[in-house]
Amino acid sequence: MSDPMRPRASLRTAVVWEVLRDALDRHAKAGDGRPLDVLDTGGGSGNFAVPVAALGHRVTVVDPSPDALFALERRAAEAGVADRVRGVQGDVRGLFDVVDRAAYDAVLCHGVLEYVEDPAEGLRNAAAALRPGGLLSLLAAGLGGAVLSRTLAGHFHEARRALEDPDGRWGDGDPVPHRFTVERLTALVEGSGLRVGAVHGVRVFSDLVPGVLVDTEPGAREALLRLEAAVASMEAFHSVATQLHVLAESSAA
Repeated sequence: MSDPMRPRASLRTAVVWEVLRDALDRHAKAGDGRPLDVLDTGGGSGNFAVPVAALGHRVTVVDPSPDALFALERRAAEAGVADRVRGVQGDVRGLFDVVDRAAYDAVLCHGVLEYVEDPAEGLRNAAAALRPGGLLSLLAAGLGGAVLSRTLAGHFHEARRALEDPDGRWGDGDPVPHRFTVERLTALVEGSGLRVGAVHGVRVFSDLVPGVLVDTEPGAREALLRLEAAVASMEAFHSVATQLHVLAESSAA
């Protein structure tokens, strides 16, 4: 299967996709080899749902946008996986109005926690959708990346404000309601009753490198992808990542 994401977008998602694909493969092999039931909360038009379905798994996408769900349906049909992808209108706060508890082998919660009113509640709901021994893939905005980007743009007061704000916001015009440190994000995961398995820094460099360089310099994209993959699991780079990715598991009991 070809990369389901556009080239520039792949710089921002490749690390997460590789980690997620490997985790799903291990999880499936550890069971009886059957396809997994996967829930993608806030999955939008299917950037992850469609590739996951292409691996043979059944995916339910919950998203509040009818337009996104329509795009999901079209994308799934074009990829030949329409029979394994289902879209449902809803959100993580009212998750169990539209899906069942403890019904999924894996839950994807990507780009959701930073926008919900109560991240702890949202994460508890995502965790409660897992079957025993289920896998959570959590992707959320990192504080350090925002501080670094505001600093490099010359907005020093905004960088300092983000650093000191409890939610990591750089000002009233900041479109992101919540940003997280590794410590805060993993504490939320553990508070939801899950065990943290691995943490990765995502988009450590790709948001800082000029797009024209990546798009025109021969071999630059591939080299940057390899660099992002090399540093993703290194703790020293987590503090400056634009996003943080956490893999966690529910208790098998």
